[in-house]
Amino acid sequence: MGRTGSTRRTFVMGAAAAGGAVALGTGTAATAAPSQGRQQTVAVLGGGVAGLTAAHELAERGFAVTVYERRALGGKARSMDVPDSAKGGRKPLPAEHGFRFIPGIYHNLPDTMRRIPFPGNAGGVRDNLIAPKEMMFARNNGREDLRIPIPGEKEPAELTLDDIRRALTGLLETGFNLPLHEIAYFVNRAVVFLTSCEARRNSTWEDTPWWTFVRAGQMSKEYQRILAVGITRNIVATKAEVASTRTVGTLGEAFAFNALGRGADGPPDRILNAPTNEAWIDPWVAHLSSLGVTFRIGWTVHEVRLGGDGLVSEAVIEDADGVLRSITADHYVSAMPVEHARRTWSAGLRAADPQLARCDQLRTDWMTGIQFYLTETPPLVQGHFNCIDSPWSLTAIAQARHWPGRDFAADYGDGVAKECLSVDISEWDKPGVLYGKTAKQCTREEVAREVWAQLKDALNDTGRTVLRDGTLHSWFLDPGVDGIGTPHPTNQDELLIHPVGTLYNRPSARTAVPNFFLSGDYVAVDIDLATMEGANASARQAVNALLDQTGSSAPRCTVTPLFRPPELESLKRQDHFRFRAGLPNVFDLG
Repeated sequence: MGRTGSTRRTFVMGAAAAGGAVALGTGTAATAAPSQGRQQTVAVLGGGVAGLTAAHELAERGFAVTVYERRALGGKARSMDVPDSAKGGRKPLPAEHGFRFIPGIYHNLPDTMRRIPFPGNAGGVRDNLIAPKEMMFARNNGREDLRIPIPGEKEPAELTLDDIRRALTGLLETGFNLPLHEIAYFVNRAVVFLTSCEARRNSTWEDTPWWTFVRAGQMSKEYQRILAVGITRNIVATKAEVASTRTVGTLGEAFAFNALGRGADGPPDRILNAPTNEAWIDPWVAHLSSLGVTFRIGWTVHEVRLGGDGLVSEAVIEDADGVLRSITADHYVSAMPVEHARRTWSAGLRAADPQLARCDQLRTDWMTGIQFYLTETPPLVQGHFNCIDSPWSLTAIAQARHWPGRDFAADYGDGVAKECLSVDISEWDKPGVLYGKTAKQCTREEVAREVWAQLKDALNDTGRTVLRDGTLHSWFLDPGVDGIGTPHPTNQDELLIHPVGTLYNRPSARTAVPNFFLSGDYVAVDIDLATMEGANASARQAVNALLDQTGSSAPRCTVTPLFRPPELESLKRQDHFRFRAGLPNVFDLG
């Protein structure tokens, strides 16, 4: 959300000088101490999931909140309209940065969703979550695709380590054509991680690439593609050769126990029953407005400045008319993605807190969506599918069939398109199958053709035509991607990735500056992945830090950690003693 560089437009520096500065509260110097007899003001810089969550929690606790967002509320989570696509009184075709996926391992985000009213829903927006029936791993070259039923909500069951080992072995034996010795080795590595203490995870496994941990270099191509590349690139959006084992393993553990009915808010796979803005973002914004939150849309943060008293004194923000304004508040929550937020931190602010400088070491990569609108409903799996062998690591879902109560053709577009096939492109730096170019080297048109070809390679290779060229109505590629096909491609919406060592550079929500707080999926939270859950949890931590700083008596936000299976705690305790003694995990065969 931040932007650097000079501007030719008017720079309004203060009310006394120009009369146009915007002040939150009294307009006097910010203070981190509780004020007497007036409402505390907070400037939330960024209107994605992190910013809206912070605004929600603060407004419920009596703060006067203004959210500044450069583009559109909802950030990467929002849906958007395809320009000039509506005809005959219908809504525009719905598009998005990437499809929404809200697994049962999430607890904090669903809690927020329950508190957003929605007509007819006792459980608020959370009741708009539905569970697909199945998922699929689609293979190329005539290999059979693997369709996996998705378990629904069920009562938790106590599990032994042998239960877990058998479940993992059975899945791999049933679903993938892997040599038995490779299956046995991978299951052993899973057991090693599951029984590793936190100290071993945070040091040894944080510094070990997933590729090395699972010994992918010594295994078959199938093993590499499915259990190394497939898990990391397609799901975690990072490269197996550099991805932290701690990150991949922690999320794998959570998903595995979710599938086994342990520690879940709901089924392993949940999606919204309508376009994201209709089902979630728009009701959320309406609710926050009812709580008194003010929104400034089209306002771009340039710089957050530190005053002589060691507090943030102002944020320099360009308004929707291109005028630079000096914004003052009692407190500031930086809720932008890290690649935008760190550009706005002034030299003085960085000098005041070394953890801000460490954020420069955090890395982001491209993971961007494209939608294909079809004139017929293809015979696809009832849920997400993962194109394991696609060069660009594609994952996708046909959405309209999951939107009950909506007739896609009657409600959206020109009345001809009946389905929206939403596809995430996770790999932008490997050659495709049509042009021999990477996605970044392709034009937008070439990207669309290439993705379509890779989808057909995965879906049309077993004697059945699932996707037909004649049904392709139109396509829409995220407008945040710009300059592809030129030497300098850019993407406004990159995704935080987790190479080894990332944990050490993730900041806390509380900073050394008493009235400045961080919120975003790059902040150190329990879920170690760029997710909406991470953004939500970090916002709760930022609000709690603000409440502590001000001495507020308001109740603290609940921050629910990832599920930790109690049946493994004794093994983790034993591993802790082994780790302190310099010994490997007892199950580690090397």
